[in-house]
Amino acid sequence: MKSILGIGNALTDILAILPDDTLLNEFHLPKGSMQHVDMETGDKIWSALKEVGVKYVPGGSAANTVTCTSIFGMKSGYIGKIGNDELGNLFKSTMEQFGVNTTMLYGTKSSGRCMVFIAGANAERTFADYMGAALEMVPEDLKPEYFEGYDYFHIEGYLVQNQDLIAKAVQMAKAAGCKISIDMASYNVVESNDAFLHNLVEKYVDIVFANETEAKAFTKLPAREAIKEIAKVCEIAVVKIGKDGSMVQCGEEFHHIKPWPAVAIDATGAGDTYAAGFLYAHSLGLPLKTCGEVGSIIAAKVVEVVGTKIDVPRWRDAKAEIKELIAAFDK
Repeated sequence: MKSILGIGNALTDILAILPDDTLLNEFHLPKGSMQHVDMETGDKIWSALKEVGVKYVPGGSAANTVTCTSIFGMKSGYIGKIGNDELGNLFKSTMEQFGVNTTMLYGTKSSGRCMVFIAGANAERTFADYMGAALEMVPEDLKPEYFEGYDYFHIEGYLVQNQDLIAKAVQMAKAAGCKISIDMASYNVVESNDAFLHNLVEKYVDIVFANETEAKAFTKLPAREAIKEIAKVCEIAVVKIGKDGSMVQCGEEFHHIKPWPAVAIDATGAGDTYAAGFLYAHSLGLPLKTCGEVGSIIAAKVVEVVGTKIDVPRWRDAKAEIKELIAAFDK
């Protein structure tokens, strides 16, 4: 089976269910918002959350993707930067428990974290992000041997803002013979790195994953026209269109992929897991439409749970459904 290497911001999600809004008010966090905080504030929030009771889940877009590909059975690796601390050790050990080969670099700051406050009857979520050591990754950290032996190299779009790092990474990945994929991450990342991202996709990227807003930011066109434009400058374009499913295109071949049935409660991680399913199916040499369907199946499982980690029963169901899908194709 083919292998995949991911690179991204190594962040640990710290989830806490709050009895009321006291902590939100204390740290001046408007309910439902996402705020970036400095190290001092991040440490204070973490200490306060420990008293409430927390759940730790290693995350970050690329980390979520390669964790899923590892569970599928692909040899999966990950490059990220952490602090030499409790959270960093937890991130590394948990990734390795899922079978991911980690190349963890160490920064001077403490490990990055995304603190998630879940409050109120409707479980509204408020985020406080401290990027920490994750932002300290530099081109000089990368070595050619990190990329050797991998068939795919998957880039987390948030890292595109670190243009020198990504430029060096894709050069090393191509030299190692990797097929390169990127998840565009967010429309504001696309807008603020427009020229660099266009150059990156045209020269290095084989597979692009984007949602509607990211695709529009990249092409200035609505989704259906956007995917045509993206497919002109890379091998495969994927545009996710929420409850309407996804679209995939390679050259003139186009498919609309219907969403797989699910009882959705939290969309966090849906795009990351879709990419994992798509790349896993692609690595097996399956048709374009089937790749999109495998992505849809696994994305449907993660939206049924809170957070980015699919439970064992749903993984079992997903693998059975994918096996059935592939068997139907083989006939």
